[in-house]
Amino acid sequence: MATPPSLRIDNLLAALDAAEIGQTPVEVHGALVGIICGGVEQSKDTWCKPLLELMNDGHPLPDPLHLLIEELYQDTLSRISDIEFGFSPMLPEEEEPLTQRVEALSLWVQSFLTGIAMVQPKIDKASADVQEVIKDLADIALIEFDVAEDEESELAYMELMEFAKVAALLCYSEFGPDLTDLNQKEANVIH
Repeated sequence: MATPPSLRIDNLLAALDAAEIGQTPVEVHGALVGIICGGVEQSKDTWCKPLLELMNDGHPLPDPLHLLIEELYQDTLSRISDIEFGFSPMLPEEEEPLTQRVEALSLWVQSFLTGIAMVQPKIDKASADVQEVIKDLADIALIEFDVAEDEESELAYMELMEFAKVAALLCYSEFGPDLTDLNQKEANVIH
């Protein structure tokens, strides 16, 4: 599934800047994915309150930005709930310097961990696998930004990015909706 043009990083950055929100698109996406993977109720705008707490101290966003973030939520939810839609963290393109991409990955992971912690009070009671990936993600969040622009560093970055993706999917499978429940399936249908 192709990313809608409106949800490109540069469009989100322009909207965040226009609203004077001091976060990057990478941080907003990481927090949003954390909130979704933490098991926030998907049938209502329940995701909005914790995200606004992180983005804007709980204050409403200007309408254009709110609509864009809502579109990002719907797109992200579609991607993370159906493996065929190709979920991955929102990060700079590979044309950007590796140092910038590593820093963005670290910010995405930090925001993901914050988002999941906001909505999942039982994270310390999660399965051993989830607890281990949370610990590993915390280590990734502390990664050094000053990396060499070589093939070995590029491969390491790709592995960390793939790990973040799989970790998010694992958290979603543990804390997300039980898709065997028919009522929940109906609540997850995006209209």
